[in-house]
Amino acid sequence: MEKFSIHCPCCEATVTIDAQTGAILGYEEKKKVVGSFEDLKGHLSKQAELRDQLFAQEMSSQKDRERLLEEKFKEALKKADTSSDQPFRNPLDME
Repeated sequence: MEKFSIHCPCCEATVTIDAQTGAILGYEEKKKVVGSFEDLKGHLSKQAELRDQLFAQEMSSQKDRERLLEEKFKEALKKADTSSDQPFRNPLDME
């Protein structure tokens, strides 16, 4: 009996198939490696540090955002004051 094995690139499982009938003879899943408790604890602490860094970065960008928006608003007010001598023309009224 001729048979061949196929290795799945996604789940890394091995399927054994009969060459003549095409029937599946066997299926072996990839063995999961179980880490130690200390490895998992270290991984979680690294994730917590990363979350704290991202949070601090977002907080500082929000502070800068408020300042930038205030500057843009002041510039827009200045521009509106300088162009107040021209009447407002609605772009939809133009043909």
